[in-house]
Amino acid sequence: MTTRDPAPPLAGQIITVRVSPLERMVHRVTPFLFLVPALALVGILLIWPFVRSSYLSFTEFNGLGTPKWVGLDNYRQLFHDPAISQSMKNTAYWVIGTMILPVGIGLLIAVLSFDQRGGSMLRLPFLLPYALSGTAIATVWQFLLSKNGAINSVLGAVGLESLERSWLLRPPVNTWAMIVASTWQAVGVSVLLFLIGLQVIPKDPIEAARLDGAEGFRLFWDMTLPMLRPMTIVTVGISLVNSLKTFDIVWIMTQGGPARTSETLAVTMYRETFVIRHHGYGASISVVLSVFVLAVSMLYLTRTLKAN
Repeated sequence: MTTRDPAPPLAGQIITVRVSPLERMVHRVTPFLFLVPALALVGILLIWPFVRSSYLSFTEFNGLGTPKWVGLDNYRQLFHDPAISQSMKNTAYWVIGTMILPVGIGLLIAVLSFDQRGGSMLRLPFLLPYALSGTAIATVWQFLLSKNGAINSVLGAVGLESLERSWLLRPPVNTWAMIVASTWQAVGVSVLLFLIGLQVIPKDPIEAARLDGAEGFRLFWDMTLPMLRPMTIVTVGISLVNSLKTFDIVWIMTQGGPARTSETLAVTMYRETFVIRHHGYGASISVVLSVFVLAVSMLYLTRTLKAN
C-alpha cells in the first residue's frame, strides 16, 4: 500500500504556522541578548562611576573608612575656591585655542594639499604627531619650552636674548604654550577629517563655479566651505570635548604650576582627589565637569543640526 504526499498549497493560499508562546518569547528576547555585553560595559565603565562620584560629591571622604555626608558643602565651596576660578579661566583658554588652532590649521593643510601632486608627503609631518601619546608630546615640548630648553638656547645662539622667556613659568603664557604643544598633536586628526570631507564633495558644483569665474579664496568661501559643513561640525565637536577634559599635557609639562596657575578643571579634579585626597570635593568637580561637557556638547549639536 502506497502513501501519497500531501497536496501542495494552491497559489495565493495562506499557510498558517503555529508558534508556541515559548518560541515567540525567545524570538522577541534574542535581539536584546546581543545588547547585553555592550550595555554591561557601559554600565560598569560609565554609568556606575558617575553614580558613585555623584554620591561621593555630597560627602567628605579621604579614600579610607566611610564617607561622611555633608550635603551641598562641596558645591558651595566650588563657588568660593580661587583655584576653581583659575582652572575655569584656563579651561576657557583651552576651548578657544583648540577651537581655532587645530581646526583652522587642519582645514588649511587639508585644502592646500588636496588633489596636489605629492600632497600625501606634504601632510605626513602633520599626521605623524597624532600617532604619539599625549605623554610623549608633553615630554618633547617640555624639553623645548623649559627655561634652559631648546627654544631659549636657539634664541640666545642667534642673538635674540630679548625674546627668551620662561615659557612654562609665567601665566597665562604657560597655558598658551601648552595649547601650541597640543595643537602639534591634534592638527593631524583635523587634517584627516577634512580630507574625508573634501573627498565626498561633488565635483560638478565646483566646476560650475569655476566656469562662472570663481577662483581661489572666493571659490573656497562660497562653495567648498559650505559643503564641508557636516565634517566641520564633527571636527569642531571633537576639539570642543577634548579641550574641556585636557589633562595629560598639562600634568606632564607643569603639573598645573606654578602655584596652580595653569590648572584646568580636569587637573584640579585630579589634584584634589588623588594628591590632596579630598575625594568628596574632587568628585563634586568631576560631576560639574561632566555635566558641563554634556550640556555644551548637546547645545552645540542642537544648534548646529538645527542650522542645517
